[in-house]
Amino acid sequence: MALVHLTLVNQTAAPTISVCIANYNGEMMLVDCIESVLGQECIATIEIIVHDDASTDGSVALLASRYPQVNLLASDTNVGFCVSNNRMVAVARGRYVLLLNNDAALMSGALSTLLSASSRTQEPGILTLPQFDWHSGTLVDRGCLLDPFYNPVPNLDPARSSVAYVIGACLWIPHKLWRELGGFPEWMESIGEDIYLCCLARLRGQTVHAVSGSGYRHRQGANFGGNRPIAGKLESTLRRRRLSERNKTFALFLFSSRARLGIVMPIHFVGLAFEASMIGLVQNNWRQVGEIYGGALLSLVRRRRLLWRLRQQIQQSRNTSWISFYRCFKLMPRKLALLVRYGLPRIR
Repeated sequence: MALVHLTLVNQTAAPTISVCIANYNGEMMLVDCIESVLGQECIATIEIIVHDDASTDGSVALLASRYPQVNLLASDTNVGFCVSNNRMVAVARGRYVLLLNNDAALMSGALSTLLSASSRTQEPGILTLPQFDWHSGTLVDRGCLLDPFYNPVPNLDPARSSVAYVIGACLWIPHKLWRELGGFPEWMESIGEDIYLCCLARLRGQTVHAVSGSGYRHRQGANFGGNRPIAGKLESTLRRRRLSERNKTFALFLFSSRARLGIVMPIHFVGLAFEASMIGLVQNNWRQVGEIYGGALLSLVRRRRLLWRLRQQIQQSRNTSWISFYRCFKLMPRKLALLVRYGLPRIR
């Protein structure tokens, strides 16, 4: 195996792989992330693109001084995860794109594993690698399934590769397929955009798989907070929970079959109301409850025309059966399982 070559952006030969790293105040994590890419062994040429989302730390200076070979896109304003990735892929020249979080690092053989898996398929879809917790090294997931309300359910089965979606911390996709799908929906801002992209791909008959042979380490929650239990309790930030509840509600509306939508959506709103009441009573912070749960409902109402048009377009472009689409869903509500195990989440 030959050492990966960095392809400078001003060279004429197009790279095989474009590694796109969205960064905001990630100065303390960027070295681990970028060095994990530079240390890969793979018979391919790559380029590394970093979009800095108006960081207030020394990220830009670090990149300019230590990694001049990186194509740095420095934004004057904070635009969020969706816009950051769309901007990077717009200038990427690789046949394949790997979206990699600044709080993640590839393990040995990651790029060769992904490239090999794509090369074996005539029409490659979206891929990821097993995710391992940064601190403990324990397996977090092999991609994710979804429950009826579009909450992520970690796939831990080594025999299962077909999944509902893969998180944007390590998302591999052919450049051509990204363009066909239209990239991340920028009106989602952050959180849930990976669910949107993968559900759209699967409805159009594309595959979404987790491949074995390597993996990546991830500082879960380093950017948005939450996303992992701490001392046996679930914690989340107001911003993360607000975006998560809103965007999962959007996904539920956009990608559910007509038959399911009429059943699941009312149950979803009843569940949100119950959850909001419990958190409000226990934590006595009704302002947060209103922002999170009331915000999800109000956003659906305010964007009803956009969402209805988009739902019609998505449903009309469906190229697979609903039976096939729902094979990667679990019946057990994920929130109920977490409630039994950890109790109510604390929002800070």
